[in-house]
Amino acid sequence: MPRRQGYALLIALAAGTATLATAVAIGTTLITDERQTPLSGSQSHTAARNPAAPANSLGTWVATWTGAPVSAEPAAGQGYPGRTIRNVVHTSVGGDAARITLSNLFGSAPLVIDRAAVNTRPVTFQGRATVTVAAGRQVVSDPVVVPVAPDADLEVSLRTPYASGPVTQHPNTHQTSFLADDHGTWSTTRWRYLTAVDVRNAASPGAIVVIGDSLTAGSGSTTDANARWPDVLSDRLRHTYGIANQGIAGNRILRDSPLTVGGVKHLGGLSGTRRFERDVLSVSGAKTVIIALGINDVQQLPQEPDPRRITAGLRALTERAHAQGLRVVGATLTPFEGFSTWTPERNDVRLAVNQEIRSGRIFDAFVDFDKAVRDPYAPNRILPEYDSGDRLHFNDAGYRALGRAVDLGTVDGTPKADAF
Repeated sequence: MPRRQGYALLIALAAGTATLATAVAIGTTLITDERQTPLSGSQSHTAARNPAAPANSLGTWVATWTGAPVSAEPAAGQGYPGRTIRNVVHTSVGGDAARITLSNLFGSAPLVIDRAAVNTRPVTFQGRATVTVAAGRQVVSDPVVVPVAPDADLEVSLRTPYASGPVTQHPNTHQTSFLADDHGTWSTTRWRYLTAVDVRNAASPGAIVVIGDSLTAGSGSTTDANARWPDVLSDRLRHTYGIANQGIAGNRILRDSPLTVGGVKHLGGLSGTRRFERDVLSVSGAKTVIIALGINDVQQLPQEPDPRRITAGLRALTERAHAQGLRVVGATLTPFEGFSTWTPERNDVRLAVNQEIRSGRIFDAFVDFDKAVRDPYAPNRILPEYDSGDRLHFNDAGYRALGRAVDLGTVDGTPKADAF
């Protein structure tokens, strides 16, 4: 694997300053998603699923990083007035310009950002430094001419001058970000408001979007090591593709979260079915989707006892992706014997789902995560050397095994006809 920390070489700018300046000016009118009227309830979710922006004739835009919006941040009901949010993200593909997507999906009041920057380079929105994002909406910035290196940390800073209501967040990021004001700087492992970074790259084949749960988000991996299995996949592809990691811990195919179990709130976001358009079909440059969902439908309360409902949900997602011309790769469900919710009956559901995935009747191709990490002497358990400690989630070695299990040939090619 390439070295993950420190500075990476900057990519050379692909065009002269005058050409890039023209692209910025023209691109402003094409890709800013301006919405001014707040929405509420189910209307908010519908609005936030609108595409961030299409690729256009000025160049190929491809997602280098994504972080799906999960929930309103607890204990941050008034936002962070007067503070600067410094979101640190890790890139996959590089480019010669960038644009960012900001979300106020879970907000109840307009969100004002009066200063934004990518690696200290100022960002504008329709030519202005200040932008207002209505409750339940998102906004895409103008292109900013900044070299973005592949496989490197990138900082996107945002200043919120006023109280703005609930903060749209992605918790449990396994990445250190920061909050700063006049009194100091504090570390955090949440991404706030930022949901995508796209780069302009004329040579990239496109983006691979991974929709998954905690095993995709990297629960159990080392903070700041960028050891999630989609990071491993990015390394293996030599960072030619954008990798859009849309993993949410606790996420399911069929049911929304958050769920409250035993007084503990599990923030698992909208179901994969409900967020698929927003978090997969609307990703810039999307070419292939890897679906790694289902284990929480099996093991998380309330459990789904019918494997046919789970496989029908997976098949429906495949059909929706095919309608957009995307190739679909699915992942088998990994073992979890020894975890608190395991029972023989629930394991039978998992095995039945895996049998249908392996049959070839759901996806264009599949990656056998189950086979990659199971203990050959106790196949309903994960190998001890891959276990993060809870018998469900993986350590860095386990995530390397998942990332290496993906046949690189499966992420390229054309979709099959829907003849399942």
